[in-house]
Amino acid sequence: MQRLRLGHSDLQVSPICLGTMTFGEQVDEAGSFAILDRAVERGVDFLDTAEMYPVPPMASTYNRTETILGRWFAARPGMRQRVCLATKVSGPARGMAWIRGGALDLTPAAIEEACNDSLRRLQTDVIDLYQIHWPNRNALPFGSIYFDPTLEAPQTSIQDQLQALGKLVQAGKVRAIGLSNETPWGVAEFVRMAEQHGLPRIASVQNPYCLVNRAVDNGLDETLYRSGVGLLAYSPLAFGLLSGKYDEHGFEQPGGNARMHLFERFRQQRWGRPATLAAARRYNALAREHGLTPTNVALAFCYRNWRVASTIIGVTTLAQLDECVDAWDTQLTPELLAAIDKVRWDLRDPAQ
Repeated sequence: MQRLRLGHSDLQVSPICLGTMTFGEQVDEAGSFAILDRAVERGVDFLDTAEMYPVPPMASTYNRTETILGRWFAARPGMRQRVCLATKVSGPARGMAWIRGGALDLTPAAIEEACNDSLRRLQTDVIDLYQIHWPNRNALPFGSIYFDPTLEAPQTSIQDQLQALGKLVQAGKVRAIGLSNETPWGVAEFVRMAEQHGLPRIASVQNPYCLVNRAVDNGLDETLYRSGVGLLAYSPLAFGLLSGKYDEHGFEQPGGNARMHLFERFRQQRWGRPATLAAARRYNALAREHGLTPTNVALAFCYRNWRVASTIIGVTTLAQLDECVDAWDTQLTPELLAAIDKVRWDLRDPAQ
């Protein structure tokens, strides 16, 4: 895999990124180390984590994933210099009292504190890409589709957040900055504020992008293209729905280590909607009709998409990791891409 430049930054990243939100919950420390070792061996040297991980977020596991990564770096001398490391500061706590006491505003002081804490847990002197996990304002929360202006409330401004991030860059603690779960307006405003005030420019935005959620194609793609901001596509397999594992029995089959089986709360969110499962089954059947596996088609759709800078994969086993990396060689024919677009025209984006 050829490395690529992320946005306008100096970061060079692999087009496949290893997400780590399963580390510390579904995957123990030894398993996490094995997956990390194999990923680097296979050329995946872009790692993404967050102070909030693992998922689902809980007070008892808060920060555990970053701690595991830090121990991996400590046990692998020289490895930190070989990988591009991304992490995230959580946005407003929204009911998670264990994140800065449940604060509803992400202040400059909180950004600095969170960065210093992540550096300590990760056992590193610098974070390559530091991202705001979700917007610090009234914006569409996960899985919602309507903006509600009646929910407006005072919060730290984008300019103040950029100034705080700029201080971290100047101090050498952060190399580049990015966003996550952002809107077209949010991306454009971060870019505008950076250019207007001489502050760090965002290199990337990390948003969901997959066959059952192509909300990026509804205007965010143009914003990213014209702003020179890279898309980090997360959940390319839609929490496993696009692997085909739920096609036969849905989410009701007990047992196993699959997220939608283990954690009922996910079945109440966008990935667990009946319409999302129905759409996934259509795409999975389409893949099989063309002699491909659902996983290969879903990943290739992201891997070969001009909108995507790097695709974030999440795995719990070495076999899953190898399957995801092997899918890099899959090419989708124009006929299959047209059939995919037809399904989207019929069903739109049920997991938006």
